[in-house]
Amino acid sequence: MYKMKKNLIIFGTRPEAIKMAPLVREFLKNNKDFETRVCITAQHREMLDQVLSFFEIVPDYDLDLMKPNQNLYSLTADIITGLKPILEDFKPDYVYVHGDTTTTMASSIAAFYSGAQVCHIEAGLRTFNKRSPFPEEINRSIAGRISDFHFSPTTTSKTNLIKENIKEGQILVTGNTVIDALAYSSKKVISSNYNDDEIKALKSKLDLNKKIILVTGHRRENHGQGFINICASLRIIAEKNPDVEIVYPVHLNPNVQKPVYELLSDLDNVKLIDPLSYPSFVWLMTKSYLIITDSGGVQEEAPSLGKPVLVMRNTTERPEAVEAGTVVLVGTNVDKIVTETQTLLDSKDLYDSMSMLHNPYGDGTASEQIVKFIKEI
Repeated sequence: MYKMKKNLIIFGTRPEAIKMAPLVREFLKNNKDFETRVCITAQHREMLDQVLSFFEIVPDYDLDLMKPNQNLYSLTADIITGLKPILEDFKPDYVYVHGDTTTTMASSIAAFYSGAQVCHIEAGLRTFNKRSPFPEEINRSIAGRISDFHFSPTTTSKTNLIKENIKEGQILVTGNTVIDALAYSSKKVISSNYNDDEIKALKSKLDLNKKIILVTGHRRENHGQGFINICASLRIIAEKNPDVEIVYPVHLNPNVQKPVYELLSDLDNVKLIDPLSYPSFVWLMTKSYLIITDSGGVQEEAPSLGKPVLVMRNTTERPEAVEAGTVVLVGTNVDKIVTETQTLLDSKDLYDSMSMLHNPYGDGTASEQIVKFIKEI
């Protein structure tokens, strides 16, 4: 007798939700083969809910774990104990975790305890420095050790896993599901019938005739002097290029807000705005000339939109983008940030060559490939 496979897809932060949403949608389309349920830990609450609404996903379980002054100790424990009754009740065959968050690491442990097979989406990324990024490098390494199946975005990430003695038959290179999400999202937000108040407000606030530099920054390792350097760089760029508009959705962390507002709020062509919802951020990426960021996901998304990226980190677990030339590592070195930005502003040939490079993170079919793989096990 045919037995339908039972899936539990777990995530807790906005980036995870964005990257898991296309997989959820793809599994739900295949509802003759799979019973699929979604569990959110709500490690990030409000930002997570925005993404679920945009992708039209209603979770089956909500641990609702976000609370004031949350720390890694309590969060890890709460996720493991919160998942126990869900895993015992639903008894999934496969549990899907994503990337490198605390939700990922703790969920993979809980799933292992339950006897489910663990499937790691965006598997095999490594910096080989356990403290950079912290705690993500250890989170993804633990999930990788536990997982039964590994869905890697690139051959580089597959190679990392093979070096860790993961069997090749347990690894599938799919590209990154974030490209699937971006294909869906960019089409939706630029369509004439898409109505969003936040995007309307952005249109009224920004001069879209100027070259827009989109900036994002939040990494713990850049707190302190790193963000002071970033702000100093942006100030120089803004003052040298009055015809350029820098748009910076400022992360809510006080370690980010304090230096940014103290050092940049007096400049007319620097727009410091509140953090954006995912659809608004996608819309803003489509309107940007280039992007300066310390985010991992943006390194993958922006090349699909033809946007050069300068990465404000000294190491990256996404070396494929550096090798492909779609991103340039600039760290938090003032001279390097300013020089690389100015070169892209001044040299149309360099800009065009960088913006037309092939995205190493796939063609937007990762979710389809994952569903096909699980269907055929």
